[in-house]
This record gives sequence, C-alpha cells and structure tokens, in this order.
Amino acid sequence: MSQTKNQIFGREVMKPMSHGNGRNAWLWLSMAAAVWLTAAPAKAPAQPAEEVPPGPTKLLRFADISKDRVVFAYAGDLWIAAREGGAARRLTSHVGDELFPKFSPDGRWIAFTGEYDGNPDVYVLSSEGGEPKRLTFHPSNDMVLGWTPDGKNVLFRSDRYSAPPGRFTKLFLVSPQGGMPKMLPVPRGDLTSFSPDGTKIAYIETSQEFRTWKRYHGGWNLPMAVYDLKNNTYEELPKSKGMDMFPMWHGNSIYFISDSDGVMNLYSYDLGSKQTKKLTDYKEYDIKWPSLGPDAIVYENGGLLYEYNLASNKAQEIPIAVHAEDIEARPEFKNVSQNIGSFALSPSAARAVMEARGNIFTVPAEHGSIRTLTTEHSSIHELNPAWSPDGKQIAYLSDKTGEYEVYIRPQMGGDETRITTDGGVYRYGPTWSPDSKKLAYWDKLHQLWYAGIEEKKPVWVDKAEYGDINDASWSPDSLWLTYSKPHRRGSNDVFLYSLGTKKLTKVSAGFYNDANPVFDPTGKYLFFISTRYFYPSAGQLDQRYNYYTTDGIFAVTLKADEASPFKLESDEEKAGEEKKDEKKSAEVKSGEQKSEEKKKEEQVKPIQIDLDGIGARVVPVPIHPGILRGLAARKDELFYVDTPQEARQFVPNNPPRSRNVLHLFDMVKREDKVLLEGVDGYDPDKEGKKVLYKAGPVYGIVEAAPGKAKVGDGKLNLSEMQVKIDPREEWRQVFHEAWRIERDFYWDPNMTGHDWKKLGARYEALLAWVVDRSDLNYLIGEMISELSTSHTYVGGGDQPQWTHVSVGMLGADFEADGGYYHITKIYPGENWNDNTRSPLTEPGLKVQAADYLIAVNGQEARSDRDVYAYFQDLAGKLVTLKINSKPTAQGAWEITVKPTNSEAGVRYLNWIQANRHKVEEATGGRIGYMHVPDTSFGGIIAFDKQFTAQLDKDGIIVDERDNSGGQIPDFYTEKLKRQLLAIVAPRDTADVPWPPVAIYGPKVMIVNELAGSGGDAFPWFFHRERIGPIVGTRTWGGLVGIGNSQPVRDGGFVTAPGFAFWSTDNGGEWIVEQHGVDPDYVVPERPDLVVSGHDPQLEKAIELAKEALKDYKGIPARPNYPSVKE
Repeated sequence: MSQTKNQIFGREVMKPMSHGNGRNAWLWLSMAAAVWLTAAPAKAPAQPAEEVPPGPTKLLRFADISKDRVVFAYAGDLWIAAREGGAARRLTSHVGDELFPKFSPDGRWIAFTGEYDGNPDVYVLSSEGGEPKRLTFHPSNDMVLGWTPDGKNVLFRSDRYSAPPGRFTKLFLVSPQGGMPKMLPVPRGDLTSFSPDGTKIAYIETSQEFRTWKRYHGGWNLPMAVYDLKNNTYEELPKSKGMDMFPMWHGNSIYFISDSDGVMNLYSYDLGSKQTKKLTDYKEYDIKWPSLGPDAIVYENGGLLYEYNLASNKAQEIPIAVHAEDIEARPEFKNVSQNIGSFALSPSAARAVMEARGNIFTVPAEHGSIRTLTTEHSSIHELNPAWSPDGKQIAYLSDKTGEYEVYIRPQMGGDETRITTDGGVYRYGPTWSPDSKKLAYWDKLHQLWYAGIEEKKPVWVDKAEYGDINDASWSPDSLWLTYSKPHRRGSNDVFLYSLGTKKLTKVSAGFYNDANPVFDPTGKYLFFISTRYFYPSAGQLDQRYNYYTTDGIFAVTLKADEASPFKLESDEEKAGEEKKDEKKSAEVKSGEQKSEEKKKEEQVKPIQIDLDGIGARVVPVPIHPGILRGLAARKDELFYVDTPQEARQFVPNNPPRSRNVLHLFDMVKREDKVLLEGVDGYDPDKEGKKVLYKAGPVYGIVEAAPGKAKVGDGKLNLSEMQVKIDPREEWRQVFHEAWRIERDFYWDPNMTGHDWKKLGARYEALLAWVVDRSDLNYLIGEMISELSTSHTYVGGGDQPQWTHVSVGMLGADFEADGGYYHITKIYPGENWNDNTRSPLTEPGLKVQAADYLIAVNGQEARSDRDVYAYFQDLAGKLVTLKINSKPTAQGAWEITVKPTNSEAGVRYLNWIQANRHKVEEATGGRIGYMHVPDTSFGGIIAFDKQFTAQLDKDGIIVDERDNSGGQIPDFYTEKLKRQLLAIVAPRDTADVPWPPVAIYGPKVMIVNELAGSGGDAFPWFFHRERIGPIVGTRTWGGLVGIGNSQPVRDGGFVTAPGFAFWSTDNGGEWIVEQHGVDPDYVVPERPDLVVSGHDPQLEKAIELAKEALKDYKGIPARPNYPSVKE
C-alpha cells in the first residue's frame, strides 16, 4: 500500500462531504489534524517563479534548541545547525517526513517522529547523525513531544486508545532503548511539558496547533493545566481570552504562546505570583512551534527561527542557511494521466480532448500521438475543454491573466484566441453552439452567459437565486438555449431562452424537479430528466417512507401541432406502395452521395417553438424510473446514466467502485438497453455512433451499440500523456487559486471583515521559500486561517509516496512481565463484523487474559522490544502464536489467528458497552444509552442500531461527545422527539405504542468540546426541539458548511465554507460558529476524577434521567374492552 507524504499529524487528515440543494446539505469537519505588494493575488498574471532568494532560509519548522545547537525540519527532513546560526547539516533524508525533533536533556540524542515504514512512529538518533532507531510500532499516529527531565524516556502523544477512534490523544513514555511504551495516568493529553523534577506536567488536554483557524473562541479553546502525577491532582491555569498553547515549564514559570491580542505571542506565567507577562509583541505573523531548551526558547515567526533568551528576556533571529537539493522543487517530466479532470469526444470520435494537470491534451482513439495543445506553462491552469461541432477548434478556460477567461485554439494547435476579458469570478463551461460560432458558460454568481467567437462580447442570459445554472445546452439552429434553474424549495425548473428576442420562457410547471434539458437534433423535441415518479418504500427498521427511483425522462413537443414522439402505433399493410427506406436506398445507390463539404454548406433551418402552452405538452419517455443523470440526445437516440439504489448505500469498508449504468434508448424501436456498466462519466460523438467513457482510471472509446462493448474495451493509451512540471511555478498558481477560491466561495462576501488582498500579499511574501508541497499547504493554511472560521482546509497535491507496512492487531492489552508480554485484557468483539472483530476471541482458541505471548511465527516475543514490532506486515494474514500461562517457552502451546489492521473499533465498542452497563445498573435497566460518533453514515448506522435495540427503555441518554459531524442531523432529532399518538391493541399480543420506533420517556444529551460541525447542529436542534437537558461542556463551535469544492491543478484541495446558519431568535442572529452550543448543565470532565474511575458527565446525565423518571408515567395499561348495550 502506498501512502502520500504528509497525510498525518492533523495537517491533511480530511473527511470529505458534499453539498447540494435541499436534503443533501453536508457539513465538512476535520477535528484531526488538519509577493504582491500592491495588487490582489488573483490579478497576478502567469510568470516564472523565483528561485529561493538570498539570505537566511525561511520555512524552517518544528525547531528545538540545546545548549549549543538547534535542530529543525526543512522540507520534511531534519537538519542541525549551531545555535548562533550559519550553515545547517542534514541529519535525515528519507522520502517520508521526519518531524518534531527534540534534544535529550544532555543534547546527545534527538527523538523525532518519522515515517520510514509509512507510519508516524517514534525514533531516536544521535545528534551527530547516523541510523535512526525505531521505538514504537503501533499503527496509530505517534508524535514526539519531548523527554523526561532525567533523559530516561521520550514523551509522545498517540491516538492509539482514543474512543471514538482518532478523536483525541493520550500521553506515553518510551525508553530510548526500546520496549513497551507506558501510558501516563491522564485520560487525555496533548502538548505537554514536565516540571523540572519530573513529578508534574503542564499540558493541554486537546490542542489546535494544526488547525487552520486563527483567533478561535469555541469550546475546544481549553485552558492549560498542571497535573500532579504522584498525587493525582489537577489545577487549571488562568485562561486568557484567546488560545493558550505550548506550555513550557522552566524553573518556577510556565511559558506559552497565546493569541489573546490577535496574534500568537510568547507569554510567561509565574507559579508563585500567579502573574502573566507578555514577552514578545509580533503584529503580523504568529509565533509557531515554540520549544524549550536549557536556557532559551526557539520558535518560528514569519518563516525565520528566533531564540528567546530566558536570562536576558530578549529575542534574536537565528540566521540559518540550508543548502539542500530541494529535489521536490526540481522541474521534471511527469505522466499526468492520473490527474485527468474533464474530458470530451471529438465530433467524429477520432480523438478525445482531456484536461490534466492544468494542460489540454488530445488523445487518439487508436493511432497517432497524444498532442499537447496548451503552453505547458506550470503557472497556468487550463481546464474544461470542449470540441467544436465542426471539429476545428477547442474551447477551454484559462487563468493566465489571473482570472478565468474563455479561450479557443485550433484543434491541431496554434495561436489561441481570447473570447472574454471580464473575468473576476470563478467560471464553468464552456459549451459550443452547433454552428460552432458561440459559446455558453456560467459562473459562481449563478449567472448564465454566452459569447460569439467573432464578436467576443458576453451576453447575459439569466441569474439564479437559489443555486447554480450548470446544465445549459443549445438548440440545433443555435438560436435557443435551454437550462434548468433552482428555485426556493430546492428543485429545478427548465427554461428556454431566445437569442433573438432575449425572452425567457419557463417550461416547467414548477411542481417537480426538472433538470438536464437537451434538444433533439431535429429540433422537434426538448428532453429533460424529471422527478415525477413517486413509488414509496418503507424501511425495515422504521416504517417511514422514502422515495428512491423517482426520475424519468420526459419530452416536450416544441411545436403545438407536433405529434408525440411516442404516439400510438398500429401495424397496417400498405399494398402497392414502395417503402420509403427502400426508395431512399435506391436513390442513394443510383445517385451520387452528397459530399461532406456540401453538407456543411447547407444552412440549418431555424426551428419553430410555440411557447404558449409548452408546459402542457410533456410526455414520458417509456423507460423505467431510476436515479438518472447525464442525459444526451442524438438522432433517434437518447443516452443517459442510471445509478442503482444499492450503489447509493453506504457499506463500511466496501471498496469504492462505480455502479453507474450507461443506457441507450432507441426512439424508433422504443427500446432501452444497457450500453456500459460501471462508468463514472461519458461523452457521445456528434452522430451518436461512439462514446468516450471513464471507468475509474480507464478511459475508452467504443461503439454505441448495446451488447458490443464493456468497460476496458477501446482503452485509450495514456502512457504518453507527459508534461514538464515546474513545481515552483505550479505552487504559485495553486496559491493564487486558493486565494481566489476563498474570495469567490467563502460564505460571507465581506470575508468576515478581513482585507483579503492584504492577507494574500502577507503570505505570498513567503512563497519563494516553499520547497515542497507540504510547505505550500502550510502556507495556504496560514492564509485561509486568517478568516477565523471553521471548515477552511487544505491538503493533498503532488507529493512523494512510499510503501506503508501494516501492523497486525489482536484486540488486547499487553504488559511486560518476566521478559515476555503478559496479556492483561482481551477485548470482546462482534466477530461477525470486520470493524469490531477481536482475533483472540474467535471460537475454539485456547487463550485468555492472564496468559503470556511467547512467540510470533516462531520469533521469540521478548519484552525488550515493543510488542507490536513482532506483528509488522502481519495484518490480515494467518499468524501462529505461542501462548503460555506463565512467562516461559516451556509448556507453551500454539494457536493460529488472523490479526486485524486496527483494533480501534473493538476498543470503541468496549467503551460504549461499559457506559451502557453503568447506565443500566444505575437506573435498574429503565434508561438506555447510545453513543453517536458523527452525523455521517457511520453515525447514522450507530444511531439506528442502538436506538432500535433499546425501544423497550423508558428513556435514553444520547452521548454525542467527540461527534465529528457530517450531515445536518435533523433526522436524529426527528426520531428522538416522537410523541405517543395512540396505542395499538392486537387481540392476542401485547399493546404496541404508536409510533413504534420511539422512546417516550426522558432523554438527556451529553456533549463536549470535541463535538463539532454536525456535532454542533445535533445539540442545537436537540435544545431547539426541547427534547431534554444537555450536560457537558461547550461544543466545538464550527457550524458552517462546505459547498462546492473546486479542482486544484495538481490534485490537491482547498475548501471554502460556502454557507452558514442563522436563527430567527432575537430578530435574526448567526448561530454556533465561533462559540459552540452551551450545555444546560456545565460539567467538565475533570481528569483527576476520570483517573479515579468516574465519568462526571455521564454520572450527571444519569442523575437527571433518574430524576425525570419520577414524573414519567410510562405506557398506560389497556382499558377495559367496550361493551355494546342493547
């Protein structure tokens, strides 16, 4: 398995979601980690990128300082330099990242997090260099935080025991000689520093150092605290109004950074006087990643390293020069076939035109070479190619001016022609008119335009108020446009626009969802997809109805007297008449075939459209209803794509594959047949004889004949799709693109009061020092985080890859004992479910907690190495274990198991079951318990699975702590708020309350600071619906959502939250964002109480539920049967 560089440490771990009209609105949440001087970034034209400027090297990151040296990460490798600066020396050079270096107290060793086997683990190496030694082997993310003061152990954080998975970290120590890491006795821990005597820690339970969100004030903005490891006591430090991070304990002071004044600066807190003092006063760039040394703190600011001397209380720059290959910045030729975006087929199907990595290519169907049409300039993004119907030209969008404009270029190459000059917002399209003289396109402002390629004057057509216009198509005479436009209730209406009269006509009745309109080539009909079939289906768990296969294709006769294309037929004998087809055939044989040139010279007659009553002339195309899209019309044929309902179901761990089915409907024979199965997209040629399809990474051109082709046939040879990439130029373009995406798609057109041009210039000033793609993501992240809002993410891009080595997991806890590993706990699982399988609990295995692991596949499992070191590359494989009841090989027996690649699901299940058991015991079984991990598919499954299993309870505690979001979750509260309407009384069985899928008694919700996005909306709705009290701590405060996601040239992504939420309360107010949802009962999860075995939040919820039970009368007994009196 290959892994992309820098997909860890919270920088780029993302959770993708989507947004559409109506019910498909989603929220995007990642709680894991995640030089213009006078002009706006978007206006910077394409230009060669600079080399790294002279002077000190910038973007040196994650530094640490010893008594005489500094160590830091640069482009994912570790370097070391003298404390006073100068030339740096490289320590590591692996393709993966080596980050977070920390000197041992004596300065001889450096602990760091490295990815040598594809997973972030703890390593140690000599500060003089040499071979790193791996210390941890667990498949989770292990991030080095420092050393114990005596230098005997490395401190790191890991999410290995997080329940729910991946939501928080705990603190661990591991010896530099190796062995099993030991967990510190705190429930959650993040950025941490030991007291000088090693008996206490200053720490934050969860921190935001990788969040692209400056000046954050939501519930996750936690105070720093001191924890006494010996006495199990906890004391919070005074909290500023900003984010306080990176506690560093030196003497009797705790140093930290805070943005309480708007910019991250260095502060100190005196433990004796209880006074806080500001030590630096930066106004522009934040202090990043401060680290404490023997007598100084090193940190980043504006890309440079600084040393803050603790004796003199002065900061000075450390001028460092890094002389590196900058190999990732080196221009090179790359095959870009994995970066294909939009595509189209030439009119005769001889070639395909494709956009890939910002360039436009044409690819031969079979013979010839791939042709690069555009300039191969890495600082330009050209996309959305469209081939003119006459085959002569290709239209596309390009940002070479700094904004997207429409261009055309001869299909054989040559000079381009710019069609538009008024760019200033993101554009889509273009699409050609059949006469190859006009282009239609649309933009982010929901406007539809067209322009003549000779006149080059944009003509405004229409603007939508409730969404994009994105499906415009032309009439065969090139004098009409048709398109659909969203309206208030989330559906679309079809419109016609006359280029001659500039008049708009609504075709739709306004009652259905009509979209994807297309003219037939003869000009007789207008076809469109419409949601008009209402065939309800009831769920098996809940008798609530839904509609799945609702779409059909419909036709409108354009002339009032035109017969339906599906008029009634009757077979009749026509004696003595020559069949028209035979006559036509004879004429062709006896005459001369019309030349192609003559055909071209024939003028297309204007079509007739009778607008009066057009909406009443709708007839169905005789096909089965489905989930339809991608409608295209050719002579006597309709192409469309159907997505089977089962393909839309979410199945955990199911590998993604397309199940879309491309259909061809023959209008003469009135037959609907499958053309291709498993396609992601397609484009038919001008005559409908061939189609270009995409199926995963495969592109092919095949005949449009049902039964004659399958995916894989006609595969295009993309091996020559090579282009020279200059990374520095490309990074500049991507930076500009990111700036434009936020400008055009961010939900607040005022950019929440920020000067977006100024902020773009601030961070573009550092762009010349970017030497790898991760640096670029970091820089973009810093820029977009200035918006001070949630859901601004950046990640991906063209980054080096390496092999990931799996680690097999057994679903058990281990402890070193007697030279071997003692199995202290085996987690029960649900072995019928791959997500919660516990390998050691399979039936028939002779193993139990208290046994010892003696050997793995014949290798003795000694405790001087991490136990997981023995399970490298063994996930999913049959493994022989030697087990004994005592720590010796003598008398051991063998068992065969199949380790999983993760035990997170088993640990999470154990946590839920333990909580449910507590609630059951405390309430006498009357109150249920459920945990809802998110508001996406996994959470929906968890909610319904747990809710329907506890319908016999009088009430329920809904735990949404650590909820990571997803969809807008009114579907949860709809079920929770159901009230008893009646009771069904069958003759021979017990009464059934109605609705049956409901719990009618008291409900209590638990929240915390790591519940966000959809996890913010859930408690907001719970409170709004007055379902019950909320217990815990204030939620994350990230209630905006990501709408459209725009492509970035090299495959990376930048998100812009496209919508926010407001309430009608107090005359209208924005809700939740930058604050969170306040609980009715504030109950912190005090770590000292948790260590003592308590769950204060759950205990409070139980108390409230029990109190509410006193007033709950339950379901009443059946009354006496009625009596009919004479």
